[in-house]
Amino acid sequence: MRECISIHVGQAGVQIGNACWELYCLEHGIQPDGQMPSDKTIGGGDDSFNTFFSETGAGKHVPRAVFVDLEPTVIDEVRTGTYRQLFHPEQLITGKEDAANNYARGHYTIGKEIIDLVLDRIRKLFQTNLVPYPRIHFPLATYAPVISAEKAYHEQLSVSEITNACFEPANQMVKCDPRHGKYMACCLLYRGDVVPKDVNAAIATIKTKRTIQFVDWCPTGFKVGINYQPPTVVPGGDLAKVQRAVCMLSNTTAIAEAWARLDHKFDLMYGNANCITPPMALHKDVCNEYKVLNKVPLVSCFTCLSLFSEKVLLHLSPWLSFIFLSW
Repeated sequence: MRECISIHVGQAGVQIGNACWELYCLEHGIQPDGQMPSDKTIGGGDDSFNTFFSETGAGKHVPRAVFVDLEPTVIDEVRTGTYRQLFHPEQLITGKEDAANNYARGHYTIGKEIIDLVLDRIRKLFQTNLVPYPRIHFPLATYAPVISAEKAYHEQLSVSEITNACFEPANQMVKCDPRHGKYMACCLLYRGDVVPKDVNAAIATIKTKRTIQFVDWCPTGFKVGINYQPPTVVPGGDLAKVQRAVCMLSNTTAIAEAWARLDHKFDLMYGNANCITPPMALHKDVCNEYKVLNKVPLVSCFTCLSLFSEKVLLHLSPWLSFIFLSW
């Protein structure tokens, strides 16, 4: 079953993607050439890797990913690296020269030359999209514990501690302060030595904290998943191998801070350029909707209908539907 497609763009995106796929292979016991080892006990006969990998008739597992860069040097490192046999050659897309940090050059000339090729590769991977995308669909990702081997020996890292850490700004993948926003939905995915009793106790404690606010116009439900296999680390990496870890995806109004920063930087750079005003106007509308959501009190459905049009209500649906067949 096809689930996730990863698109890695630019030098940073390609380098991070290369490291991620190395970790995915270690997680699922897939060798650098895409083959599963002859020892079936490593893979356990589980096909959960199909979320990110597609399996060929020869038994090779190919990442469902596209790497894109205008300049070939970084992707050439992938083509010649340890995992060079893992990726499909057609999914490593490069141009002949970069945009030299020039937006107009990247948007109108150099980038425009390869956009059709990139879209064609993505369409082949992602043939059918049955999931509608509302405007409020930007989950905030958080991971805990992010800790070095030296510090791990001095930390307890209980289920309660790592759950609390997910609500702290230091562990977020997007720079924003969740204390300035309200949560609409949360999905917690635990790995390792975790039992449901400890998870329920940790969530109950979270709900009692005044620093963590939830909207009062919908139930504050938590979706929870547990994988009893402990997290894997890349050999020689900076992260410590721990007994348990948690990743949280949350729909919070606090992420509007990130969009507001982007708005401000954009205004400083481009001012009121007519050619880019329409998309930025849409972007500002999304930011304003987050602000409204953060202030909406507990009201009846009829009052909500008077505040928002039916179309906007559809976009602002608070429930995030997370489908995780692999972790």
